Amino acid sequence: MSNSPPFPCYQCGACCCNVNRSKETLFLDSGNGVCRYYDHQTKLCTIYETRPDICRVDKQYQLNYKNKYSWAEFIEINTIACKILNSK
Repeated sequence: MSNSPPFPCYQCGACCCNVNRSKETLFLDSGNGVCRYYDHQTKLCTIYETRPDICRVDKQYQLNYKNKYSWAEFIEINTIACKILNSK
């Protein structure tokens, strides 16, 4: 599947540092709200190639949201969520 434009991830780590805020990502919580696979120094996922589907924006769109939003709307919604998480 190819969505255009690609999701604009800036590797800020906001989603990885707030996995305790959603029941879908709670299983990733290392106990402090941060994903157990997040590397604070590199701001990267240590299991990126094998990360869970919940961490794959394109896949989540296809599985759960393509019938609700256009890809552009989905990007906009998630970009807003990123900004909110970054402001915390």
